[in-house]
Amino acid sequence: MNIITREEAFNNLKKYLNVDLFNFAKKLEIVVFKNGKQNKGWKGLVLERLAGLNNNCSKASNGENFELKSVAFYYVKGKLVPKETMAITMINKNELRDTSFYKSHCWQKLKTIIFCAVSWEGKNIPKSKLLKVDIIDLEKDRELIDEIESDYEYIRNKLVMDGFESLTGKDGKWIQARTKGAGHGSRSRAFYARKRFIEKILDYS
Repeated sequence: MNIITREEAFNNLKKYLNVDLFNFAKKLEIVVFKNGKQNKGWKGLVLERLAGLNNNCSKASNGENFELKSVAFYYVKGKLVPKETMAITMINKNELRDTSFYKSHCWQKLKTIIFCAVSWEGKNIPKSKLLKVDIIDLEKDRELIDEIESDYEYIRNKLVMDGFESLTGKDGKWIQARTKGAGHGSRSRAFYARKRFIEKILDYS
């Protein structure tokens, strides 16, 4: 299997700044619409391929020592604002209960990111440009990491004390553990980066 380094993936992606990703979706045969609904993950799948990676939904990192993440942004009074939170990783209740922050999948996903800001052009509009791409090394921001660790350990302790169903998006300053999946009755949980976290990452880039 061909391993792409972080620097190689970053340099590959830089070639596509301000280019419409939808054109590549068609060339790469990535489904954008199915049964009249937009595939929310199509931009991320295109970016993975443009970076030189195979599309991969497993917990393993997308490449060598990095994780590729993308978030949609739009402009408000000339400033880029995140449209959404950023999925980090699914939560396994047994793993969360037994795993401290620095040994967790959450930290492995966060600690070295290639961050892509893509444009949101409107609901169901099949157009999006790569606005920014940068390598984000969160380990350089000790204060932020300490606060994220505090969020994680609070959520972990809540699971131990009150059970898996007690985890909600209300907890955590920078990261949250909320439901993932269709409908309000979903029993799955995942870690997400809050919008304030995404804004801070954007400031680094």
